[in-house]
This record gives sequence, structure tokens and C-alpha cells, in this order.
Amino acid sequence: MISQMAWCCSCSVSWPLDAFCSTHCGILQPHPALHKTSCAFWNYGGTSGSNRFLSFGGLKVMLPPSGRKPKDRNPPGLSRRVVVTPRHFKFNSRCQVRQVKLRLKLNHQVQFGEHHALLGSAPWLGSWKDKVMMRWTESGWVVDLEANAGERIEYKYIFIPQNGDIVWEGGANRVLDIPKEGSYELLCHWDNTHESSYMVNKDDGESNGSVKVTEEQPQNISVRSERREFSISSGFVQEWQGRGISFMQSNEHARQKDSKRDTFGLEGPALYIVKGDQNANNWWRKLDIVRDLLTGDMIKANRLEILLNVAIYLKWINTGQIQCYEDGGHHRPNRHAEISRLIFRELERMCSDKGLESKELIVIRKIHPCLPSFKSEFTTSVPLTRIRDIAHRNDIPHDLKQEIKHTIQNKLHRNAGPEDLVATEMLLARVTKNSGQYSEAFIEQLKIFYNELKDFFNASSLTEQLESVRPSLDENKISVLDNFLTQKKKLDESGECTNNGSATKGTDTLISTMHALTTIRAVLLKGLESGLRNDASDNAIAMRQKWRLSEIGLEDYFFVLLSSFINAIETGGGANLLSKEAQRQYIKSWNHPLGAVVLGVRQLGLSGWKQAECMAIENEIKAWESMGLDEAEVVEERTIVWALRLKATLDRARRLSESYSDTLLYLYPKHVKKLGNAFGIPENTIRTYTEGEIRASVVFQLSKLCSLLLKAMRMITGGGGWDPLVSGTAIGILVEVDRIVPTSLPASLDGPIILLVKEADGDEEVKAAGQNIVGVVLLQELPHLSHLGVRARQEKVIFVTCEDDDEVTNIRAMIGCPVKLDANAETVRVSIFEGKLTAEKELVAMHSESHPDEKEYGDKRNTGSTIGILPKTVSTYQSKVAVSPAIVLDLAKADIEKTGAKAASCGHLARLADQSKTVYSDQGVPAAFSVPAGSVIPFGAMEAAIESSGSAQKFYSLIEKAESAQVEGGELDHVCLELQLLVAAQRPPKSVIDELATRLPDDARLIVRSSANVEDLAGMSGAGLYESIPNVKASELDTFGKAVAEVWASLYTRRAILSRRVAGVSQKAASMAILVQELLSPELSFVLHTVSPLDQNVKVVEAEVAAGLGETLAAGTRGTPWRIAGHKFNGHVKTLAFANFSEELVVQSGGAADGRVMQITVDYSKKPLTINSKYRHQLGQQLATIGFLLEQSFGSPQDVEGCIVEKEVFIVQSRPQP
Repeated sequence: MISQMAWCCSCSVSWPLDAFCSTHCGILQPHPALHKTSCAFWNYGGTSGSNRFLSFGGLKVMLPPSGRKPKDRNPPGLSRRVVVTPRHFKFNSRCQVRQVKLRLKLNHQVQFGEHHALLGSAPWLGSWKDKVMMRWTESGWVVDLEANAGERIEYKYIFIPQNGDIVWEGGANRVLDIPKEGSYELLCHWDNTHESSYMVNKDDGESNGSVKVTEEQPQNISVRSERREFSISSGFVQEWQGRGISFMQSNEHARQKDSKRDTFGLEGPALYIVKGDQNANNWWRKLDIVRDLLTGDMIKANRLEILLNVAIYLKWINTGQIQCYEDGGHHRPNRHAEISRLIFRELERMCSDKGLESKELIVIRKIHPCLPSFKSEFTTSVPLTRIRDIAHRNDIPHDLKQEIKHTIQNKLHRNAGPEDLVATEMLLARVTKNSGQYSEAFIEQLKIFYNELKDFFNASSLTEQLESVRPSLDENKISVLDNFLTQKKKLDESGECTNNGSATKGTDTLISTMHALTTIRAVLLKGLESGLRNDASDNAIAMRQKWRLSEIGLEDYFFVLLSSFINAIETGGGANLLSKEAQRQYIKSWNHPLGAVVLGVRQLGLSGWKQAECMAIENEIKAWESMGLDEAEVVEERTIVWALRLKATLDRARRLSESYSDTLLYLYPKHVKKLGNAFGIPENTIRTYTEGEIRASVVFQLSKLCSLLLKAMRMITGGGGWDPLVSGTAIGILVEVDRIVPTSLPASLDGPIILLVKEADGDEEVKAAGQNIVGVVLLQELPHLSHLGVRARQEKVIFVTCEDDDEVTNIRAMIGCPVKLDANAETVRVSIFEGKLTAEKELVAMHSESHPDEKEYGDKRNTGSTIGILPKTVSTYQSKVAVSPAIVLDLAKADIEKTGAKAASCGHLARLADQSKTVYSDQGVPAAFSVPAGSVIPFGAMEAAIESSGSAQKFYSLIEKAESAQVEGGELDHVCLELQLLVAAQRPPKSVIDELATRLPDDARLIVRSSANVEDLAGMSGAGLYESIPNVKASELDTFGKAVAEVWASLYTRRAILSRRVAGVSQKAASMAILVQELLSPELSFVLHTVSPLDQNVKVVEAEVAAGLGETLAAGTRGTPWRIAGHKFNGHVKTLAFANFSEELVVQSGGAADGRVMQITVDYSKKPLTINSKYRHQLGQQLATIGFLLEQSFGSPQDVEGCIVEKEVFIVQSRPQP
């Protein structure tokens, strides 16, 4: 007997028991005879003319035509018997059961990779066995079903986490009686099986069906028709997750029973709120707790923490998660309004505070919509009196009067709360369900009261909010407002904003509406800039609240518009179509998408988020649109260069949105968890709170749009979302970590490991986190020649970055599995490894083959003259150093034994600089460069200072401890801290500083750099491991002496000690000299490798360039540099990437020489290297020529650092390239 499969006789395909055939048959419906059976055996009855049928006993059922020639309809092994379920066949219309279309919506947030489904008693709900999956939409989780008319069902929602488990919502089964006909929509909330629900009739006409209140489910369920004049609340009602509303014939309002909150572990504002709430049952008392916090003494020390807790508390009140109850008192809504006005004034005062941080402003904007209105009509002694007159009308039944009086009127005038708006909307939905049941005069008055109540709760629609500010606008502002409202109406009528994925006619109206919205929002915010005057009248303050809520509402509506725009783009062909059009050099199709990005970024700026960054991004996109394809580029490369330039800015825009999301993730979770646990909020609500805030914000849609456009960019450039830094093959277990730090890996993982890393700052050392790490996949961009990139290359760790969301999802599915990471210049691939893992080194096979076009290294062509060669570079650390503690050496006289490899290299550069003036390439490109003036404090000065201060014994004791101190338990951290404090307290002799001052330019700004005997070596680069302190003067003894001591102390950081352990170098063997040079103020800084680091092409120099000081490059700041490849011999230059670092580091001219630098937002539309292809080409040729000169002089491939000051190239460092 077959019982698990059904056979579709129309197409001869077997289907699961509760599936249906969509290929030919559509949704197959049950026969009345089978209404009470879940399955039955049917015999294939053959054909009768053109019809085919099944037989069951004496009953024959017609089958739909297949559209194909008759053939054997019996699936193998069925013996001409078919297993069916009641809904698997479409029967003759004479015996067909009427179907009701039902859309179930679940308002609940989950994390990425998690899902919702439902199970129920009916076969079309899985018969409590097979879950019916729901799909995610912008409005929540949705499933479309066809139900049997008049059927009663029971069902429940389930939550499916990433591990595939099933989590049932709590409470009794949901019960629903299906109407007899129509199309309905039902909104539900997770874990709220007792909620009062009502279905929306989606048909144009009135329904003849009804939804009954069942005994099993004592709740009020009603049906209402959608009417244009009935505006659904956009705030409280749609997000309501509180207890069900009961319409009462007498005063039966529940009062909260004595309950204790869980205050364990709480302190500060959270403790104050929870303790206060125990004695604050109703809404106005809860608002009063907020007022006390915001206006009390605690706000001075804990403003951000107070704002966060208040925002979370008020949101849970307004959505019913924290319930309001009657407490026996009588306080009309004017009490709430007066408290709200005090809260609003304090929030506005904060917004005028110049010291307000952007993250505080984010939270303040979350609080405003949770406050009631304090317009004059709500601050009168007896507000909202219309409901009293409605409750005493003579044209409505007595029972309805009693329900209005006791459920709304008396409750509202004793203890108003958000639940009153929910109750009023439910009542209005009920009385308007059947046309003509109640008098039009009654309905009209109830609608007026409903709108008044929405106004009180600040839950009016956007249009209503904007109309409420019209009386306060001048003629010009009214014109801007009318333009937006006109565009909005036009959009509503055009159908472009249906958000159903069907928009195909273009996006002109959407873009126009977004422009108009942004303009009116900017007008409102400009009016709010002046702040709230102390002598402002109550009416002025109330109108200011309307302005504030209107501009917040406009931001929320922009979210809807941008979501619709993205849907329209995706429906019209998405990234694939955009990339194809760009490849045909038709880039006008990008105008609207780029315009939408500009408007989205501007919305963030209007909300106070990183406004300088927003302005820079906007300027750049507008400039790239204006430039179009660069005619100065080679025809074949024009589209690629256009795409690379635009990609840099789109990456920057997405990074901007991610910074907002990261801030929310940093701010909310710990406060949500503490407050939620104290109030007994469901765990899943707590867990997804922050995710919900992010998904509901403009940044969520902006990030989606940028990701879509970046996907198109990758199709154009062939990047694929991957960026390999170190090529090769690695095999190991895939492990995800937040950062590359020691102790981040479990000790039990002793085999080869490939790390999936969420973020990095660019100064990490991979092997310090684990000797068994063979590969890294980093989920952010990183300069190829950053310290981390250089160290990974030296440690022979395969290293790639990935920013493609789809690829990241695929990789995460492999976590915990053995994987193979293949990386080369063309492709990167991560796949499951089927072989056997071993711990041998052969698991890493570096692609070290030379490029096929390479020449023998050491080719002296193109130098123009004989260049002195530096003696062969030391490949291991200097075990012996020459100690000269009380002298200062000229840079040109620095040698490895006295000053270390870095200072010795700079000395060689200083001698080479004069010779470089006579060197040119075959194309006539000069190799000329300069070196900043400098001197060196040699080895032994630090030890001499420690000796003279009497700290030597303690110092050497700590050095011994550092050799073996354990990382686990913090022992090493403690030793490192003591060592650094001891060394940082030392100072070089005054005589040494005075000598330095005489050797360097008068009153020059200097940079104090490290030159250890354990860095800048062929086998031990130590890139970025030790400190450099810029912007000091030798004439300022204290600041300069402190800078020298800080560089000395950097020899004993945790990273430095662990790095030496990995290299097998004793801690007592490490020594530090100090290189002091004139500090330059460059327009550009660069790092270049004289052999292409990825494919080992010895003919190509690869340079990475950043605006301002070079620390931006070296430290791995988020973003990408200009990346240029220059051929050493033929002069060819290729642009590989454009810069998009958000900030450049500069020395403030005339400012204090205090060891600090300024951070300035970069606008690349003003940077010649981005906008001038000729300059980019010239610089690439010049750097290639200089790089070739340096590797010839040093005798090996070089890792070079330098900068450009007024078109003059300075080289500040050269070390062996890993």
C-alpha cells in the first residue's frame, strides 16, 4: 500500500502527499465526498470521449485535460491504483468545493538564515505533520493559501533556526473559521496566540461570509473591507503585540496583580526603570518614569545609557510587550500630554547640545514617535470628549453603547494607554464591516474620534502629519510640501510603489518622489536647527513636535520608496542587465540607481549620521555621473576604469551604511537583553530586537541597493567579490572568528585551520594566533601591502578577502568542515575537501612560480649609470649589536650593527638619493627621489636610561618572565603591561636631545620611528609591529622625550613578544634604536613592491597609494587605496583600483607638536589621482622607475614606503620584500 505519494494523472508525475502539481493542473481541489478524509484509493477509470476520470466505488470524478496525447497514466508499481489527498484534484465544477484565498502574515523578526513556517489541522496546513514554509517580505513573513469555505481550522506558527530545529510559539492553538467566500488577509504576531485578530477582506465587494468567535479561542475576530477613507494606523496597531482587546458591557478592566521584576544584575537607568515600573501600572506613570530619568541628575553622567533604556522601554510599551493596566486612579489624557511635553523639551535641548554624539541622536529619534501629542486640545482638563457623545447616541444598540462606554470612553478618561487606539480601530473595523448596519452619522463621528485619537497617540499617517504642519509654513515651504504630496499621489496612482515586484514601466515617478521627499525633509530640519527657545509657548512647542514627527515620518517613508525602487530594478533585470548595458558603454541606465544612492546617503546625513562622509559620497557620485566614460583612457579600458572608480564610491557608501548598523549592534543588544529579561520579554523578541531596528531603517535598503550595484560592477570588472592578497592553495578545517588574535582558537584544534575572519585592523600577525593557520578569508577589504598583508605573505599563509554576500553565505555553510582554498590572480575558490587531512606542511602549496615573462633578476638595464649596491641584507635577527648609548649618529652614517636594518636602509637611501637624480628609464621617466633629513639614537640608549634610573634589576626580571609567560589566564598581558610602563617612564638624556636639535632643521616637526634589531630583515619584516610617533619637536623636551620612550616601550607589546616567540627569537636579544626624521606633510603616501606580490611578475611594480600620511595604508584602515601596476621597462601603467578611504591623516600646520595628527574626510572628486588619468599614468611610470632603481641598488626585491610632497617623491623606507 502506497501512502506517502500522490500521482497527478494530468502529467503522470508523483507528488508528495501534501503537495500539488503546478505544471499542468494548478491547485487541485477536493471532492465533497472526500471532505472528511485525508486520503483515499482511486482506480483509474480510463477515458470517455475526450474526458478522463477516476473511479471510487460508484463515483466517477472528471480529470482535467492534459494537452498531450493519451498515454499510460499509471505510474510504475501502482497497479492502476492512485493514492490521492482531498486537494490534489480539480473536479467537475458541479461538485467543486468553494475556495477562499487566505494570506497569512506574521509580524516577527528573525536573524539571517532563520525562517518561519506554520502547521495546522487541515491538509493544506500540513495536517500537523508537514510544515508550510513562509517567505520573507518587507512587510513580514507571508504565505498564500487556498482554504475550504466554511471550514474551521487550528494552526500555529513555528520558528526554524539555522540548525533546522523547530520552535513552536507558546500558548493555545490558534482557531479560525473560514468565511464562505472572498479573499482575506490576516496579520498575526509571534507568541501571541491569544491576540485579537481580524481579517481584511481583499475583495472589492462586500463579503457574505463571516468569521465567528469560537469557544475554543475566546477572542474577538472580525472582518473588515478595505475603504480608502479608513486610514489604518501606521504605528501602534500594526505593530501591536500586547494582550487581546475585550469589548465589555461593564467595567471589567483587569488590574495588574502584584508581580516582582527580575532586577538581578541591573544597575543605573535599567534598575531605575524596572523598579519604578513595579509601581507604575498605567501609561502616564510609565511616562513619568521616563521624565524623571531625562530631567534628573543621572542624565549628566549616563546620557547615552539612559536614552537607550528609555527607547527600548517605550517601544515595548507602545507595542504591548510591556502592558498597561488600570490602577484605580483617574487621570485624563491631559496628564499624559503634560508629561510628554516635558520629555520632548528635554530631548530637543539635547539635540541643540554641540557635544551631542551621533549615536545619541540615533537613539533620540527612536524615542520621539513613542510620545503622545500635547496639542492644546489634549492639554485641556477634559480632552477627547467626542467619545462620550458617541457612547450616548440613540441610533445605536444598547449593547454597543455599553461596549463603547466601558471599553473605550471610561478607560480613556481614567487611564489612557496604547491599547485604547487598538480597541478603537477594532471597533471601527467591526461597525463598518457590513454597509448599512449602522447609521452613517454614527460611523462618521466614530471615524472623526478615531482620527483624533490617532492624533493624540501621534499615530497619524504621513500625509496627515504633514497637513498638520501646513499652517506654520510660509509660502515657499508650502510650495515644497505641495510638490511632495503631488508626487506622492501620482506615485500611488501609478502603481510603481506597490512593492509587489511587478513594476516594469520605469522608475521616473519613484525617483521624483524621493527627490521631493528629501527636499521637504531638508526644509523641516532646517527649521528645527535653531533649537527650542526657553520662552517658547506651549502651542509653539506642540507645533515643533509635529515638525519633528513629520521629518521622522518622511525618513520612514523613504525606506518604503527605496525598497520599491530596488524591487523595480531587480524586476527589470537587476545587476545582470545593468552590467550588460555598461559593457555596451550605455551608462545612462545607471542614472536612476546612482541617484537613488545619492538620495539614500543624503537621508543619512539629514538624520545626523556622519554628515561630512555623506557629503563626500554625494559629491563623488555626482562627479562620476558628470564625467561619464573617460575619453583619455584607452578605448578597451574606459568601461573598466569607469566601473572601478564608481565601485570605490559605492563600496564607501555601503561601508557608511554598515557603520550605522554596527553602531546599533554595539549599542542595543546588551541593554535589550538586560531590560528584556527583567520584564520577562520573550527570548526571541530580545534576540531579534536590534536586527528589527536595522531592517526597518533606510540604511538597510541603502546597503541592499549598493550591494546590487556592486554585484553589477563585479560583472563588469570580473572581480567576483574576491580579492586575493597571497595566492596559493591551503587545506584545513574552516573556523569562523571575529578577529585574528591569540587564544581565539580552541586548543583542541591541532590540525591545519583556515580562518573565516569578520574584521581586521591590519596590524595582526596570523601565526601569533595559531601556528596551524594555513589560510585566511577576511570579510572586509584590505590594502594588499598593509602590515597584515605583508606578514601573511612572509608567513606563507594563503590570504584572500571576500565581500560578496552570496559567496559569504556559501562559505559559512562549510564552517566546521575540511575545505580547500585555491587563490590566484584570476580566481578564488573555497570548496569542501574530500581527502584526508594531515598536519604536514605540504597542505600549503604556495604559487611561487615566476611569471612566464620574467627576466633574470638583476638586469641592470634602464639605470642610466652605475649605482652602489648595499651589502647583502641580513636574513635573520641581529644577535649582536654595537652599543653606543650616549651619541647621536647622522642618518648617512647609520649601519646595521649600531642602528638596525631600518636606519641602515634609510642611510643607504640618503646616499642613493643624490645619484638618483641622474637616472632615467628608456621612456625618459626620472628615477629621482629625496630622503627626509634625519639622525639616529643607536642601540644601548634605552638600556642606559633604565640603568641610570635604578630599574635595571626589575627590567631584566620582567624580560625573563616574558620568555615563558602564558597567554591563557592573562599572565603574559600582565608582564607586558609592567614592562611597557617601566620603559615608558624612562627618558633619553637632555644632551642627546640637544644634539639632535642641532643636526635637524630649526624648529622642525619630527617623526620618531623604531629601528629594532628584529625588524626590516629578509626573514623578519616586523612590519607595523613597533610604534612611530609623528608631530613632535626636539625643542619641546618633555613631549619629545615621551615620544622616544613610547617607541622604546613598543618593543614589549603583547604582539611584539608573541611575534618574536613565533620567530624563535629570545626576548632579551631584542634591542631598539630610534630613527628621528623630519616630518613631511604629503599630499599622497605610497607603499610599493618591486615584484608583483600576487603573480610574482618581476617586470611589474605594484603600488598602493593613499591621501595624506602613510599610516592609513600601513595600518589596514577600512577601505581601499589607489592600486597601480607599472611595467619597469615598457612604461605601461594599469589602474587596478581607486581609493575610497574615508579619511586622510594630516599634520595641522601651526598646531601643537603633541604627537597627534588630524583626520580629515576625503572627497575624491577633488583628488587628481582619481579624476586625472594622465597624472595617474605619469605617477605609475615614475614609481615603477624608482622601484626598479631601488631593487637594483639593494640587490633584492624591495618593500618600499614613500610619499609625494608638491610633486617631489620622498622615500622613507625600503626593506626586503617578503
